[in-house]
Amino acid sequence: MACGFRRSIASQLSRVLDLPPENLIKSISAVPISRKEEVADFQLSVDSLLENNNDHSRPDIQIQAMRLAEKLKCDTVVSEISTGQGTVNFKINRELLTKTVLQQVIEDGSKYGLKSELFSGLPKKRIVVEFSSPNVAKKFHVGHLRSTIIGNFIANLKEALGHQVTRINYLGDWGMQFGLLGTGFQLFGYEEKLQSSPLQHLFEVYVQVNKEAADDKNVAKSAHEFFQRLELGDMQALALWQKFRDLSIDEYMRIYQRLGVHFDEYSGESFYREKSQEVLKLLDSKGLLQKTLKGTAVVDLSGNGDPSSVCTVMRSDGTSLYATRDLAAAIDRMEKYNFDKMIYVTDKGQKKHFQQVFQILQIMGYDWAERCQHVPFGVVQGMKTRRGDVTFLEDVLNEIRLRMLQNMASIKTTKELENPEETAEQVGLAALIIQDFRGFLLSDYQFSWDRVFQSRGDTGVFLQYTHARLHSLEETFGCGYLNDFNTACLQEPQSVSILQHLLRFDEVLYRSSQDLQPRHIVSYLLTLSHLAAVAHRTLHVRNSPPEVAGARLHLFRAVRSVLANGMKLLGITPLSHQKKGCETSPVNLNTLLLQCSKTSRVWCTVSGLTFSHGWM
Repeated sequence: MACGFRRSIASQLSRVLDLPPENLIKSISAVPISRKEEVADFQLSVDSLLENNNDHSRPDIQIQAMRLAEKLKCDTVVSEISTGQGTVNFKINRELLTKTVLQQVIEDGSKYGLKSELFSGLPKKRIVVEFSSPNVAKKFHVGHLRSTIIGNFIANLKEALGHQVTRINYLGDWGMQFGLLGTGFQLFGYEEKLQSSPLQHLFEVYVQVNKEAADDKNVAKSAHEFFQRLELGDMQALALWQKFRDLSIDEYMRIYQRLGVHFDEYSGESFYREKSQEVLKLLDSKGLLQKTLKGTAVVDLSGNGDPSSVCTVMRSDGTSLYATRDLAAAIDRMEKYNFDKMIYVTDKGQKKHFQQVFQILQIMGYDWAERCQHVPFGVVQGMKTRRGDVTFLEDVLNEIRLRMLQNMASIKTTKELENPEETAEQVGLAALIIQDFRGFLLSDYQFSWDRVFQSRGDTGVFLQYTHARLHSLEETFGCGYLNDFNTACLQEPQSVSILQHLLRFDEVLYRSSQDLQPRHIVSYLLTLSHLAAVAHRTLHVRNSPPEVAGARLHLFRAVRSVLANGMKLLGITPLSHQKKGCETSPVNLNTLLLQCSKTSRVWCTVSGLTFSHGWM
């Protein structure tokens, strides 16, 4: 990819360095754009060619770069060769760059960047991604939001790369809390409330029974006995538990539909209540199970009794624990899916848990445990609605929709939208996802509603606006112009910067595929949107000669296509519908400003959102 330019450069380097082109491709990178000066399109780090040499014996890197550059020649692809700080730089023939990049973007469509030579030779794998995993019979807690959107991103990316992905929602549907809930419902539950508002009622019951159990040992004893009945397969207890589970999944699926998330399998800890007993027997047969004085069973991962390296796998009454059920689930999934990689997406507080689970699998003799990976993430702090602290995800989604609708309420064109509530929710979700994905996943971050909904700057609102704006451009002018284009009409600095940035998309996808961090794609898309905004202000389509207008429309169409591809990978639905806040073309904002110069602030409406002039 990089439209074959990288391979062409590698072929010439191969002849000079006597190395296979495949060994050089990943050392050739697209050069990030610069606001200060025009830069080359690709560069080779000479340091990467000498990485096997001892530091003290390395010749001067700059001299090596200059010597290598002298041996290389310009050709029909490379128009200029220069050197930088330890690099050899390559400038691509400008007309070839323009034609090839734009054709490749349109031809590849949603696969642009994914057919790159960076991904060639990588085997297609069977990948299991476990994410979201809310606790049954409890409202979807906001803490599960990050797992849901991060896991969805990882699954989207892996699928886009051609892997066979299985998305699993491993529900917290077993454990002592169901003893409390079963007892609580028998004491305080109402069938009518359960049917009308299941999760809210179960939440209220759970809070009440916890309070009672703390003050009354008989209630705590009853809860313990109820869970034992579940473990032993008591039909009456299981029927009540099943009702709680079914009602919960129905509620969760409604939330997932709002988020645009789907799963291939709804599993849960309950699936492994019997198989966890088999795991205990297997651990015992291998001499790994140790009984404590309290009657519990543990696995000593240190081999010397270090308390910090002991993992409890059975309660004193013989019932299973979270770790036991995770062991059983991993073994079962290997038998069912024969996965090449299994990824668990949970908060960083479970880091030790997964380290212990993977280590136990190893000492049990399962070599495939090394294929298991935990992707941890940090905590979101300060997420509150206007009513106070947020506990539930649905509150957050409703708050997003409410705030966006209020933003749109004063705009007369909002009523022309087919579904203003859907538009508000999609823009709000984009805002939420971009704020979450901008940094390292492992980092905690302070949530800010004001920052989320800024129309200017690096926000999801800005991405949605840019996409809708560009889509409107195509709808307004595309029919007559998008047949062919003259590459000579796209040699302005603004055009070249966009083309250079489009070249880098495959590298960004490759980087995210390696470390599973969405921030690379987020940063790329925000930069692309800013470049498009700058170009939009200067590269006018209206009133331009037909071949100039056509070439510029091809450029903006390519930007919109790549922007949409990246947004979809992140789990964002790109908005296309546009309404205008004033009776002027959306294409030339400079013209609009001149016409409205008597107004101190000019507003345009896109998808019901209001933005001040200049697109930025």
